[in-house]
Amino acid sequence: MLKCSLCINDERTAKIKIVDGRPLCKECLNYLAHKPDKEKIRAELEELMKKVDKAIVAFSGGKDSTVALYLAKEKYGVDVEAVMVDHGFMAKEAVENAKRIAEYLNVPLTILRYDYSDIFKEALLKGKSPCKKCSSRTMEKLRKYALRNGIKYIITGHELPFGHHPYRLMSGGIVQIRLLSLMSEEERFEILRELPFKLPELAGYTTNCLILGPALKRYYERHGYSFETRRIAALVRYGIINKEKALKKVGKPEIPEELEKEVLEKLGLIEKLNTNQP
Repeated sequence: MLKCSLCINDERTAKIKIVDGRPLCKECLNYLAHKPDKEKIRAELEELMKKVDKAIVAFSGGKDSTVALYLAKEKYGVDVEAVMVDHGFMAKEAVENAKRIAEYLNVPLTILRYDYSDIFKEALLKGKSPCKKCSSRTMEKLRKYALRNGIKYIITGHELPFGHHPYRLMSGGIVQIRLLSLMSEEERFEILRELPFKLPELAGYTTNCLILGPALKRYYERHGYSFETRRIAALVRYGIINKEKALKKVGKPEIPEELEKEVLEKLGLIEKLNTNQP
């Protein structure tokens, strides 16, 4: 099986070509052909943040959004409100982290509670990733919340820029800012070590979501690889994480039976999945 020499994609997750004797996936070829100017992206982010006086931070209580909240408040001096969208399957550790960090930083915390069971049921029954639909719905709810409260900016903890820019324009004049654009994993952990953040041991390497582990397991059983491979391959491509750590993240997930049972019972899927094994 051909494997990309730059990232962690292989023939299962991307088209691989041999270029000058070197196997490269389609995404890496595109990256090399249109290599982003990282210093320009960072400079654009710094200029943008000078204009941001008030914002909401999409705060999941996980490690990346915690770093984003810290930077927005402490480095850039933004008047921030931490807004958590609880989709019904947020880990209690994440909620505890969110409350603890918000109190430590003296930032108001708002928790919006919704039911994303439809997304999660479909993902587990069909062996699909729930992440894209979950993220899209969450960003739309945050966009509407920002509009209702007269706030223009939503700061998120994403590492990768939007193409060659650290922001994107949303409808209604809302601007999403990826504050961690191009920040390495080690840089993020340096900040976390200075905060009262307790790293939880959750299945699927997540630090906030109970769904990811069972969804990864289900997908792996059907396809033999992780649905997170392409996303994490992008982190390797941009130099945000090294290959060794990336490969560990996309390895076969080990999910505690009690956690999987808890999730399936809450979704009402125990009988359906027992009679519909891959």
